[in-house]
Amino acid sequence: MLHRRTLLQTASLGFGWLGFSALAAAETRQISTKRVIFLCMKGAPSHVDTFDFKPKLNADSGQPGTRPGTKLLGSRWKFQQHGQSGQWISELFPQLATCADDLCILRGMQTEIPAHPQAYLQLHTGSSQFVRPSLGAWTHYGLGSLSGNLPGFVTITPASGFGGAQNYGSAFLPAHHQGTRLGTDKRPISGAEVSNLKPRQTPAAQRKELDLLQSLNRAKLAREEFDPQVEGLIESYELGYRMQSAMPEVMELEQESPATQRLYGIDEERTSDFGRKCLLARRMVEAGVRFVEVNHGDWDHHANLGTALPASCDAVDKPLRGLLTDLKSRGLLEETLVIWGGEFGRTPHAEGGDGRDHNVKAFTTWMAGGGVRAGYSHGVSDDYGYEAVDGVVSIADWHATILHLIGLDHRTLTYQHAGRDFRLTDVKGNVVKQIAT
Repeated sequence: MLHRRTLLQTASLGFGWLGFSALAAAETRQISTKRVIFLCMKGAPSHVDTFDFKPKLNADSGQPGTRPGTKLLGSRWKFQQHGQSGQWISELFPQLATCADDLCILRGMQTEIPAHPQAYLQLHTGSSQFVRPSLGAWTHYGLGSLSGNLPGFVTITPASGFGGAQNYGSAFLPAHHQGTRLGTDKRPISGAEVSNLKPRQTPAAQRKELDLLQSLNRAKLAREEFDPQVEGLIESYELGYRMQSAMPEVMELEQESPATQRLYGIDEERTSDFGRKCLLARRMVEAGVRFVEVNHGDWDHHANLGTALPASCDAVDKPLRGLLTDLKSRGLLEETLVIWGGEFGRTPHAEGGDGRDHNVKAFTTWMAGGGVRAGYSHGVSDDYGYEAVDGVVSIADWHATILHLIGLDHRTLTYQHAGRDFRLTDVKGNVVKQIAT
């Protein structure tokens, strides 16, 4: 039998093997979903103004809320049913609404802590308290790489706060499973580069230096017999060397036709930045990156809801439609799971007259593409959008379902650390099978 170390090494290199725990996690059913694009809306979008239509909230606007001293605030934006599926979507997303029949909308989401840093960490790692591997890292650990020349997990302009690097880190998993950061939060993606990608020497000199360094790493590994961090470091160095030619080519958006660039809104100032991120994500998954996170913020609208929320929606609406349309036209949508959402929702009562506070008892996310039931709505919140009352989906359920959709069993995708087996969902989580095809 192969040594566990060998199995884990071959899994990380994408040679078709999986480690013991990752092998056990693979679903026996036929899975066509190969990749994930997670569109993370930092700051928590207001569900009652975007995807969760509440006529009674609108009718009772101005009446006392359930919390003392609050007043209900109806949505000022009209909702309409779209597509053959009749999905209710706000006028804030006119472009995305044309893709209604591709969306699977989850309106019964809940999380635990009404504070951004903790909720954001839980959204990404399953834990609000401890340092744990991120969703992207677990995905890469479970499925391995699709390309030998590109990272398996890339995060585009990740949040600098709200847990920072923990949101795309690998924690106790081998280091090469962590996300490769591209760009910086609150700075345009245009011109962003992967750090230290450009060689400072000739290829021959660089190869010689790397060979010496790797020989030292392998000598340490031979002494230790099993050290996941050193194994991860060896692979990370080799991947970095191979990325020098492959990654810049993937990031060259000018290779795309003017029509494709217009599809993503790159030619318009308000949509150019997020459009570039979405087009980068499509180019990356097409080239073999397993998991791409695209970050956008800030959706924390405690005030100026009337102007700030439309601006946030307008910045992402056309690029979202462009991404789904482009993936679909290239035959990539059925094998790419696209996820959209933030860390929690907003209250149906007003804050400061023109804002909404944090709400962990009800919020909305949506999925499209690989393995999900298109044109479907799952879960219901109460008449005001305060709390999910049917089809409730916790973050652990959400994670379990994502892993299920890409062919992994959250109960058996484990890694032994500190004397016990850890998993993304810890001891919780149930797959929401109603949304899977």
